[in-house]
Amino acid sequence: MDTFSGVRAIVTGGASGIGAAVTTALLDRGARVAVLDLRIDGLPETVSGHQCDVGDRASVEAAVHAAALSLGGIDIVINNAGIGAIGTVEDHDDEEWLRVLSVNVVGLARVSTATLPYLRQSDRAAIVNTGSIAATHGLPQRALYTASKGAVDALTRAMAADHLREGIRVNCVNPGTADTPWVGRLLGTADDPDGERRALEARQPHGRLVRPDEVAASVLFLADPANGSTTGVSLAVDGGMHSLLLRPAT
Repeated sequence: MDTFSGVRAIVTGGASGIGAAVTTALLDRGARVAVLDLRIDGLPETVSGHQCDVGDRASVEAAVHAAALSLGGIDIVINNAGIGAIGTVEDHDDEEWLRVLSVNVVGLARVSTATLPYLRQSDRAAIVNTGSIAATHGLPQRALYTASKGAVDALTRAMAADHLREGIRVNCVNPGTADTPWVGRLLGTADDPDGERRALEARQPHGRLVRPDEVAASVLFLADPANGSTTGVSLAVDGGMHSLLLRPAT
């Protein structure tokens, strides 16, 4: 029997990219899914969609409440919603720093806070946060984004410690550069999009961008009720970038 059968999951940012891949994977494994996103058009028919801005507490609380009602409770939370930022530490004003941190870090906390009362009633409770390879590697022109994802990595461990004895596991995935719409838009602004894509592919030891479905597979591993002893883990999904040092391909 599939361990996700009947599991009630919410996915923030689940309408596109990695979030959409996670949503599809959960559905394929028999879970019931609610997506919280700014735009909820185009979702699979079996998904419960709820418009939500994770940067606003009232929006989060209303969407989580509605999702819990539609699912009959919550067992799994996938904190995937996030935004990017390009530049060095001096390229963003205070307003931009606060905007990105509010979505990528505080947004995760808002959603987690709103879902904890439901998770405490579940015997399969798990939270999986979407981090980034930027949390563990210094990437050029990613100062603000890196700060936010480093915080996600650390917050994951703190939450795991706080909620372990409540029966709630907390983990995160740290993807490398993934082939998502956001990366596609970023490449589209480059002077040489094809050359920039080749450079990003070469940066990862397996020589290509990470596929969203590969990240989704790791998310489901961490969320799987069968993995009851896995908590406080940051799982790299980056083609070996985290731990391998290969010579340049010839």
